[in-house]
Amino acid sequence: MRRPVLLVVAHGSRDPRHAATVHALVRRVRALRPGLRVETGFLDFNIPSVKGVLESLDAEGVRDVVALPLLLTRAFHAKADIPAVLAEAPPRLRIRRAEVLGPSPLLLTALERRLYEAGLTPADKSSTGVVLASAGSSDPEAIAVIAAIAREWRHTGWCAVRPAFASASLPRTEQAVRELRALGCARVAVAPYVLAPGFLPDRIVRGAADADVLADVLGPSPEVARLLLDRYDAARVPVLAAVGA
Repeated sequence: MRRPVLLVVAHGSRDPRHAATVHALVRRVRALRPGLRVETGFLDFNIPSVKGVLESLDAEGVRDVVALPLLLTRAFHAKADIPAVLAEAPPRLRIRRAEVLGPSPLLLTALERRLYEAGLTPADKSSTGVVLASAGSSDPEAIAVIAAIAREWRHTGWCAVRPAFASASLPRTEQAVRELRALGCARVAVAPYVLAPGFLPDRIVRGAADADVLADVLGPSPEVARLLLDRYDAARVPVLAAVGA
């Protein structure tokens, strides 16, 4: 019995850096598990579309697919856009939807990796305040998750951790930077809790102008690639059970 195809469902963006980062992440996933077929589909702006990939898989005779939302929180895209596009898939396809990526300890590890790559060291943690800067959402569940991640991360030894949002919610990155300065943190770092560059991540970068350290987006970090496979494995078990594998 063949393993289900992993379909990574990305948001898409007019910014070419977004798709390039998604493809780099997918290449890393393929390298971690060479026998697994991994496809990428975009909800908007980029090709191939999710609909187009599903139709192609169906035409090839593929029957089992795990659709994995390349999202960090369960907000509008996870609750509405992705279910809607999957509902339009060819009826012969058996599709399981994996969970969104966050929250996960692997993402915290990836965030710290990016901060250390930007110049911090573990010895800096106790004197450094961190802004956990996400894209933002009007969904209260997603905002609550970001706040909970910031609280959890603070307990790993940072001077302080404050959530910030590039849209829809407050505070903005620059406000959180000022708050950490007022708390007396010796340095302030901004950790973008986003997967790829684009319009809102660029707003985070501008908001980090007065910070001492700005980390890169999570992108194709090894932890994110591992997390994709963890989510795939958790979703594929019911698929195999359903087909008697």
